[in-house]
Amino acid sequence: MISRKYSCIAVALLLLFSASPLFAQRKITIKLASLVPENTPWGAAINRMAAEWDKATNGEVEVIVYHNGAAGDEPEVLRKLRLNQLQAAVFTSLGLNSIMPEVMALSYPFLIRDNAELDAVMSKIKPELDNKIQQNGFVTLSWARAGWIRIFSKTPVFVPNDLRKIKMGTASDDLQMLQAFRAMGYQMVPINLPEIMVFLNGGMIDSIYLSPIFAAGNQVFGVAKNMTGINVSPFMGGILMNNTAWRRIPDKYKPQLIAINNRLEREIETSISNLEAEAISTMVKYGLTINQPDARQLQEWYDDTAKYENSLVISGNIFNREYYQKINTILTEYRRGR
Repeated sequence: MISRKYSCIAVALLLLFSASPLFAQRKITIKLASLVPENTPWGAAINRMAAEWDKATNGEVEVIVYHNGAAGDEPEVLRKLRLNQLQAAVFTSLGLNSIMPEVMALSYPFLIRDNAELDAVMSKIKPELDNKIQQNGFVTLSWARAGWIRIFSKTPVFVPNDLRKIKMGTASDDLQMLQAFRAMGYQMVPINLPEIMVFLNGGMIDSIYLSPIFAAGNQVFGVAKNMTGINVSPFMGGILMNNTAWRRIPDKYKPQLIAINNRLEREIETSISNLEAEAISTMVKYGLTINQPDARQLQEWYDDTAKYENSLVISGNIFNREYYQKINTILTEYRRGR
């Protein structure tokens, strides 16, 4: 009888303490910053990530998303990540460059030519990039492609010398690409992206390299009515988390969380590709002309850029030499096997 009495007390105490704050489920809050508007494929995917992480961890990991640059620009977001005021963020290649400069080798002009070549490169070097990023304090949750950079101009551009004759705008914080194009003899003008139309309308620039999605959204094609039909470079992005926050997440959840993000990565790439195609189609409908170089003219772009390899990689050290050579080797082997 006494034994039964104490057993009942023990059960009651267990239930009491289980319901108390000391035994309550520990919630981990991840604050994620994004410059991307919420009503885009990226924004929608990040919201899905937050919901699916919550479900996969039974509510133990809560992701709060700050869309539309609410947490600051990329340098500010990176500073907050390092202080753990934020735990995760979406970065463009410019932000990734601040964490791991080697990643900018992917943006070497006219090196990677299409999606198939980008697939070949990323399948080989992504593990190395992830390891390097982790050594610098972060975990790569997702890589994502945000389309391709193209040249928009007031006058048709088919070959490099067409572009050298006119002034080309570049984002003032995109220093490596600014240096690269200057080293190749182009007339570069650094600008603040919100002022693109002011510079184009005022004649301070005659061309600019941009994502077609950005060009469509900001009506750039209304003045720069020509788009050159050659990819300058892939526009890369990624979602990173600082190592401090990643260590707080129980190991039992991590494989499933990474699986969620791998799937979202593929969904983002498909959505962005479709959105880019739609943006180009819409711009053409409203007056954009695509100046498609023929095979000889395309080769002229590739040969012209190759002449400046020493200035861009070796003596100039604008792009990381080791990773440029790795990418170039992968592409050479891939093209040989086509």
